This record gives sequence, C-alpha cells and structure tokens, in this order.
Amino acid sequence: MKILVIRFSSIGDVVLTTPIVRCLKKQIPNAIVHFITKKSFSSILENNPYIDKIITIQSSINEVISDLKAEKYDWIIDLHKNVRTLSLKQKLNVPSRSFPKINIEKWLLVKFKIDRMPKVHIVDRYFETVRHLGVQNDLLPCDFYLSESAHVDICYEFNITSEFVTIAIGAQFSTKRMPFEKLRDILKQIDFPIVIVGGAMDKDLAEKLIEEVSDKNIINTCGDFSLQQSASIVKQSKVLLTNDTGMMHIASCFQIQTVSIWGNTVPSLGMYPYFPINKNLYSIHEVKELGCRPCSKIGFQKCPKNHFHCMTKQNVEAIAEDVIQKMNLGHLNQ
Repeated sequence: MKILVIRFSSIGDVVLTTPIVRCLKKQIPNAIVHFITKKSFSSILENNPYIDKIITIQSSINEVISDLKAEKYDWIIDLHKNVRTLSLKQKLNVPSRSFPKINIEKWLLVKFKIDRMPKVHIVDRYFETVRHLGVQNDLLPCDFYLSESAHVDICYEFNITSEFVTIAIGAQFSTKRMPFEKLRDILKQIDFPIVIVGGAMDKDLAEKLIEEVSDKNIINTCGDFSLQQSASIVKQSKVLLTNDTGMMHIASCFQIQTVSIWGNTVPSLGMYPYFPINKNLYSIHEVKELGCRPCSKIGFQKCPKNHFHCMTKQNVEAIAEDVIQKMNLGHLNQ
C-alpha cells in the first residue's frame, strides 16, 4: 500500500504528525509512506526511518503534481485540510481521509469563549484519519531524528560543566512570546547554566537578557544553529522553558521536561505538549479566567486589547520555581 501524508506547515504541526507515519509504516505490512510538506520544514522529517520519500514544495502544489500522479498512491492522508490540500486531492483523484479540523468549535472558543473542543490531543484527532486502515495509536512520543552532522556538543563548545536549562524565547507571533521583563525576572531566579535557542530575529533579545542578568551563566545561540542543531541542544538539556511554539513539540520527542508558557492561545485547542505516557514531564503556565483569551487560535503581532494581560500577569516566581524543581528532579533521576 502506497500512502501520501500531507502536512505543509509549520514546525510543531509537522512534528505532531510523526506518530501517524510511524504507525502507518509499522502496522500496515509493506506500507510505502511518502510525506509532502513545504521545503522549509523538511529538516523536521529528515532521517525519519518511517518515511520512504519526502516531497517538498516552495509555494505551489503545481510544482509536484505531475510527479505525484506518477506515484499512483492508494491513499492520501490529509493532516492539514485546507483549500490547497483539497485541490491536491482533486487533482490526484485517489481515495483520501482528512482529519477532523473542528473549525466551528475553534471559532466558538475564539469568538465567544464557548469551549466545545474535544478533550483530546490533536495527535489523537490525527489518528482518526487512519482508523479505517486498522492503524492505532501506539502511545509513543513524536519523532525527531537528528543527523550526525547536527550534533552540537554544547558542554564542550561552551564549557558548560553541569546540567543546563534551555530556553526557547521565540515564537512566530508576538502574543505568544513572554515579554522581556518577565523573561529577565525568571532568569534572575535560576542558578543553573542557561542556553537560549532561537532564530536570528531573537538574537538581540537574548543579548539584552544577558546584559541585564550578567551574573548568570547564560549562552546565546540564537541564529547560530540550524533547527536540527537547536534540537540537538534541547535534547541535551534537563529542562526546556518555552512559549507555545515548535520547540515545545520537539522537546517532547526526546521526553525532555518542559515548562510551557501560554499567552493568547490555550491548551484546550489541543496543541499542548504531547507526552502520551509521562504526563508529569510537562507543565502549563497560563493566566486563566481572562475574558479575552483565547483571542486567536494562532496569534497576533500585537495584543488586540492593548493590555497583554495573558503574558504580563504571568507568575514569574511560580514559573522559575517550576524550572528549578524539574532541574532538581532531573538531577535526582540520574
């Protein structure tokens, strides 16, 4: 059976599809699994032994339609479900299943704060698309396979002599990012070595944090490493402190203890850290009972209410204490 799995973006969403491809490959005899995504996210799937072929696009499915038709797929598993995937399925004209996107429920939650979302993780909703093939959730973590060249010996390169905390300070949307003052106050309370990961756009913020908390052992790697290399750093850490962003989901692949901070988005949308067995490995910090939250299912570049209470009212003492407790727990488990 030859199967095409679709998920075009983004980092976290693609990571969360990996249990599907693993179970397709392992549970269907002689399955051939192809995956189509945007080229900018292909590194997430590189080296994945459960994917036989990765197809990438820059911007349009027309770039690969003729090649896809030649593959003669038996099934399309659509884990994105938008206008583009509908067009792709129509052009290929083979049997398909799409995951329940529950747009009405999400709209009710965002627009009217009426929570009718199913109390399940999005990974479990993804599995509904392959149930007809007899494929079931194996309750294992998501997958992120590092290439040998991506390994960063963070302790050697930066002379870290003890266990460290990784902090992912970025996010695509500003309303998902912890404000500078809050980050600074959290870092002041953490006495473990800290490694900051992020893109080039986060580098100046990281440098400013280091200047403000100069007595701490903080290393700024923002913009210096690829996604795979940053994932390698996270894998070596004891705890990840992160916004609701892709690195949060990458950490779950390695079962790294995760302290997640939530701004305008809410875990009930189904995209919280995926730890199917070890749920004690992650925690969620959010300002509950705000009448304006969630204001979006993804985020904005500015708070629509101009107060940003979902982040400015975060309890930095509780967040710092959570990180410290998880670091100590990690040390005891060694």
